[in-house]
Amino acid sequence: MFDERTLPEDVAAVRAAHAPEALVLDCGTDFETLAPAQAEDLGLLVDSLDPSSFPESWLPEDAPELLGRYASTDFTIGMPGDGSVAWTRQTVPPTVFVKARVQGSPDDFVEFLIAEALVEVGSDDPEHFLGFFGDRYADLDAALPFDAGSVYQIAAALYDAYRGLYTREIFADWADERPRLFEAWQDAGERIEPRLDGLPGAMAREETDFAEAAEFACSAVKHGLELPAPFAALDTETYRDHGADYAVTWAEKTFA
Repeated sequence: MFDERTLPEDVAAVRAAHAPEALVLDCGTDFETLAPAQAEDLGLLVDSLDPSSFPESWLPEDAPELLGRYASTDFTIGMPGDGSVAWTRQTVPPTVFVKARVQGSPDDFVEFLIAEALVEVGSDDPEHFLGFFGDRYADLDAALPFDAGSVYQIAAALYDAYRGLYTREIFADWADERPRLFEAWQDAGERIEPRLDGLPGAMAREETDFAEAAEFACSAVKHGLELPAPFAALDTETYRDHGADYAVTWAEKTFA
């Protein structure tokens, strides 16, 4: 199921700078959340397991079952929205997972995603939006006029935007020392920009619902792209400074 991945020199340098102890694993299958038996197999590869848990009071009554499992003391690795490369600090050392779905993707892009994960591992940010929102998650749920699944998707997007406000500055600094990773970051932004420009029209024609639009727009923050309303209000110093409180206020004003 898991094989340690050999990192090219520039990605190894990112690991050394941001998360020197992190283990990077290729995964034999794709997953959103690892099955319990597969998660337990990690115990053979790491020094110890340290499952996260959060107060039940942080969750609204209709929270998705998987979110409830993550908040509990169950060892839960991987959650919807994690993407092709995921990471966790619930293992010692922290672990980055390169899922099987990356097969066929350009090597430079995959290695940028690994480098991005290593930067996030080395940050002080929680590994999941529940740790970011904390007891404000119930307030976010109350502010959004959507079902529990859509609220989950929007919360993940909002947290993605918050992290992007920080990580994009690191990526921009790679221009000289790690040009291959820098170019992969730029190229990814250039590829999504046309679709981002067309997002307001897609929403107006109801071709894209709000949760999907939020996911796409917020993913563009890490590329420094200009966001359409109402998502442009998330690309601000105020969001950087006030985090979850600002995100909840944004949701309340957007749907007032």
